[in-house]
Formats: sequence, structure tokens, C-alpha cells
Amino acid sequence: MAAFFKGRRIDLIISLKDFCEMSDEMSDETSESYYDWFEPLYAQANGDATQVPWSLPTATAYLTHWLSKNKVQGAGRSAVVVGCGLGDDAEALAAAGFVVTAFDVSPSAVAWAQERFPKSSVNYTVADVFQLPDDWLAAFDLVFDFRTIQALPLSVRTDVITQIASLVKPGGIVLIATYARESEGAFEGPPWPLSAQELAQFESYGLVAVVKETLHNAESRFADRILIQYQAPL
Repeated sequence: MAAFFKGRRIDLIISLKDFCEMSDEMSDETSESYYDWFEPLYAQANGDATQVPWSLPTATAYLTHWLSKNKVQGAGRSAVVVGCGLGDDAEALAAAGFVVTAFDVSPSAVAWAQERFPKSSVNYTVADVFQLPDDWLAAFDLVFDFRTIQALPLSVRTDVITQIASLVKPGGIVLIATYARESEGAFEGPPWPLSAQELAQFESYGLVAVVKETLHNAESRFADRILIQYQAPL
């Protein structure tokens, strides 16, 4: 994958078209190639968030609305943020009282988050969602994912859902915010929105969908977005 980026310059703003073209060139690579391009992107962004196509200026509204609506108190509870990027979602959970672990496959993203929040209580760390540390399994009261699953191709979807579901403690919560698609067939990404059948894979691990909110934005390429709260059995 290093060869893919050799001699290339990431423009100030990467268009969705350019992003898709990068993915097309990687489509025949090994499974690891589906995500090892994140590090060159973050590294070459060199501290400029406008070069990270999915970067938001603050924590995602899906998470902050959920925290506010449910008056969530995280004191004495643990949370993990999957694919934490620049750290805003992790900081929102820490502000709610959670003891937060936030991981990303990109060392540059993790270092960037640490630089942005130098006094943070969040444990920012480099980790691979496909090779999670053993002591993370069934270790967290709250597992939050926004955009990680949909950023990975359909061929590894079952694997990534399995890994994310494995993080939650008995009785804990898995909170997923994602684009949604109606068709169960192949989809040209990235990103690759989740189908109802794919989301149901969480329930195959005993998780129960207790809240499901669908948001519709007709002006977006991906009109439907879903926030689902799954409860793990005790």
C-alpha cells in the first residue's frame, strides 16, 4: 500500500470522487489494504483537518444528542470509541463522565488527537479493529462507532461487526451511527452504507436493538442515516 501513495499529493480537500478512485485502486488488495491507507492520509494532512474528508469540527450530533436526550451519566463506567480520528467523540464521552479508551489504526490520527486535547483524560491509543487486544474483549460499558463500519468494504463487514460487538460488557450498550441503504446487494463505495440485514448481525451476538432512529436528508447522496442503540444481555 505504501506504493499506492508514493509520489502522490493529497490535495487540500479530497473530493468524494477522488476518495472513491483511491478505493477502486485498492479493491484487489489484501484485507489489510482496506484500511492501511488511513495512516498516509492523516500523516500528509499535517495538522490540517480540511484534508481529512470525514472530519467534523465538533463531536458528531448523533452522539451529543443521544447523551443529552438520555441524560447519560458516565461516572464509574467505561467507554470505547472505534476509529476515533481526531478525538471529538471521545472527548464528548469523557465530558459525560466516562472513562474513555479511543483507538484508531492511524498513529498520526492518535498523535493528532493527543495534541488537540493535551489535558484529556481519554486513553488515546493505536489499535487495529481486526486485531483487538485480548483485555478489551467484553470490557466496556459503552461501545460507540460512527463511520468506521461504513468506511470498510462489504467483504470485511461481518468481521468488523463481530469485532465491535465483542467489546461490550454484559449489560452494556453498543451505539452505532451510520449511513443506511435499502438494498442488500453490492454497493459502490466508499462509503458503504449498512443494510438492515448487516445491522441485524449485531443481534446474532445476542444484542437487542432497543432504540432505532432514522434521519432523512434528501439533499445528501446517502439520504438515510440511522442511530441504533443495542443492549447486551447480562
